[in-house]
Amino acid sequence: MRRLLTVLCAIVFVDTTFYAVVAPLLPHYSDDLGLSKASAGILFAAYPAGTLVAAVPSGLLAARIGPRRTVIFGLALLGVSSVAFALAESVVVLDAARVVQGVAGACSWAGSLSWLVGEAPPERRGELIGTVFGAAIGGSLLGPVLGGAAGALGTAPVFGALAAVALALAVVAARTPGGARGDAGGATLRRTVASDRVRLGMWLVVMPGLGFGVIDVLVPLRLDDLGAGQVAISAAFLVAAVGEGLLSPVVGRVADRHGPLRPIRFGLVASAVVVVLIPVPTAVVPCALLMVLATAAFGTFWAPSMSLLSESAEAVGAHQGLAFGLVNLAWAVGMVGGAAGGGALAKATSDAVPYAVLAVICVGTLVGLARRRTAASMSAR
Repeated sequence: MRRLLTVLCAIVFVDTTFYAVVAPLLPHYSDDLGLSKASAGILFAAYPAGTLVAAVPSGLLAARIGPRRTVIFGLALLGVSSVAFALAESVVVLDAARVVQGVAGACSWAGSLSWLVGEAPPERRGELIGTVFGAAIGGSLLGPVLGGAAGALGTAPVFGALAAVALALAVVAARTPGGARGDAGGATLRRTVASDRVRLGMWLVVMPGLGFGVIDVLVPLRLDDLGAGQVAISAAFLVAAVGEGLLSPVVGRVADRHGPLRPIRFGLVASAVVVVLIPVPTAVVPCALLMVLATAAFGTFWAPSMSLLSESAEAVGAHQGLAFGLVNLAWAVGMVGGAAGGGALAKATSDAVPYAVLAVICVGTLVGLARRRTAASMSAR
């Protein structure tokens, strides 16, 4: 189990490094290619858009050919598409390469997490998912640093090196035991999604996707407007990722012991309070600090939401590949809506509006969970 966990942590680490590397480069591309906030949002949303397209197919692929082969395919595709991104000189090519990276990420995540859950003891599911997600956050930690390096040194050497690492990991995954048997049996997609708890789990994965989509697009541009350079922007994201990475395994253990909804309720309250404050400061440090706090708040959703969705899908007889395909789908819907929608809404109004919408959604979800709990208590009497 330890060897498998190490390999899967490395895979998601690399995948999220590719995802997070673009955020600090948005001001660079805005200056060089004349991107507006809406165009920057589309570039950032292109990755989750690819994940959205491939979410369910990647889960079905993991069920059909096995998690390991799905992971290998995803890593190979990630390496090739990243070379294309490194050499791109137009917005269209950049967007297209990011879409393909998102497809690759969907395969890597669906394969990795279904591989993990297939081998993990049920009583440690939340903790192990939290550990893998902590590694993923480590990738988002390195991504901004490499984004800053790419802005200074050029995108070709940085993205070329990342592509080589992805291809090397594909070789390692091919030599790792387990995850080889494909099984397309189990509940159908329609039966799985018909489960109320599966839909709840999906929505609770959408939520942090929305939050991070808005934050990752608007905060770098806001910090740039306030006078922060690429190094400072990268440092702010670095600190945020450290906090989220340290928090994720802890939240996973809390979810294992007390149920997944307890940390989620805390995250909803904290997120609603912090996001409305982000556009208020007119200085770099307080704006960056609020971004760090918002990242931690939305980060409390990941492990318990994924654990809830995995367990709920298992209860109706669905393959774990399909379960984590639905995780990818929910995450992508949130990220695309948050990044593209948040950028467009900010351009049409102001930055405060998308943050206010996020807060309203958090409060509405919290009220919905409270009503659900009340209804469950009444039916149990």
